[in-house]
Amino acid sequence: MTNTAFSSLPLSAAMLANLESLGYTEMTPIQAQSLPVMLKGMDLIAQAKTGSGKTAAFGVGLLNPLNPRYFGCQALVMCPTRELADQVAKEIRRLARGADNIKVLTLCGGVPFGPQIGSLEHGAQIIVGTPGRIQQHLAKGTLKLDGLNTLVLDEADRMLDMGFYDSIADIIGQTPSKRQTLLFSATYPSSIKQLSAAFMRNPQQVKAEAMHDDAQIEQRFYEIAPEERMDAVVKLLASFRPESCVAFCFTKQQCQEVVDHLSANGISAAALNGDLEQRDRDQVLAMFANRSLSVLVATDVAARGLDIDALDMVINVELARDSEIHIHRVGRTGRAGEKGMAMSLVAPAEGHRAQAIETLQKSPLNWHPLSSLKTKAGEPLQPPMITLCISGGRKDKVRPGDILGALTGDAGIPGSQVGKIAIFDFQAYVAVERSMAQQALKRLSEGKIKGRTLRVRSL
Repeated sequence: MTNTAFSSLPLSAAMLANLESLGYTEMTPIQAQSLPVMLKGMDLIAQAKTGSGKTAAFGVGLLNPLNPRYFGCQALVMCPTRELADQVAKEIRRLARGADNIKVLTLCGGVPFGPQIGSLEHGAQIIVGTPGRIQQHLAKGTLKLDGLNTLVLDEADRMLDMGFYDSIADIIGQTPSKRQTLLFSATYPSSIKQLSAAFMRNPQQVKAEAMHDDAQIEQRFYEIAPEERMDAVVKLLASFRPESCVAFCFTKQQCQEVVDHLSANGISAAALNGDLEQRDRDQVLAMFANRSLSVLVATDVAARGLDIDALDMVINVELARDSEIHIHRVGRTGRAGEKGMAMSLVAPAEGHRAQAIETLQKSPLNWHPLSSLKTKAGEPLQPPMITLCISGGRKDKVRPGDILGALTGDAGIPGSQVGKIAIFDFQAYVAVERSMAQQALKRLSEGKIKGRTLRVRSL
């Protein structure tokens, strides 16, 4: 039995005190297996899914050998998407609070290049970013990796799915050969074996148990005829009425068909695919996170790295072609002690995929007839909140408190009826309860935020 207390690790007193203040006392399985290997400076391949505590694992691992007095890049973390990079950088900043003056910088596409160059000139010990943008900075000479100790490839399988192999190989080629390489991946396809054989030195392998607790997640499988697929999604939603649901599709085209079909049935849905402009992607994710969008329809690649808490349901519009990806999809619900549901639609031609899931789970699948779904009476599935979009953001020095104040000040809307506020560079989103939406829109449009009148529209 391995000791799962962080205090059993050879970490500094400051790091242990900070971990305790963050509520990290017991290690998750992936942390307990991977940290002893990382702290010895060895290369590591860790198979772990989102939500397993892997970010804290490699965050602690890369902070340990850091020299706070040297402002060159000592640790580089590559992620498949900007959202994941932002999430990882945020977690590393929290973990670095116990140390003096550690700078963490994100380098991602979809945002202007110039300000990143300025930030790099000031120096940062830790860089978190997407392969394409890191490669651009290396080519321009604005990023140097000659002082690198630790290289982390996070969600490596998705980066390879997204076609980043050559970019990753090019970046690794510009790092010192005496570095530590940590590779984290939810699945372990042959492309990962190829990558590790090419770039890692005698890597240790660990795997966190990927199965879900059946008490937390109820899985149901429905056999359908291919032409019933779209109506079956509507039936599932009308029967169970989840407040938030991610529907997984196989292609961007299938995503769009599902969104069109749900919208035609009065269900609020939006697609998340790799072609979306960053601004539109930010908007869709902000609306889903603040509960003003009921159904997010996504491909596996587009949904990777999403940090969605309290997800009621996952629907597999079509079964994943890889049973490990199925486990990964299902694990997005039933988190943090909440119960979740995972519904899978299976056409006869996908029977072998269902068989592979059954083999992997080592237990029979829970089949239900489609006719067992009873539509509950009531309003069409409408989310509890509505999002207002404000034409001012971080670059305009708008802060959440300014928006909250404009809505609630002088006998305005009660604070309890205002939901999440998300601020981006040039716009902000605020969720308000549906019944208050018109009043809130009027108040923000007629009032001032930060002493200025900003354009506000309801989404």
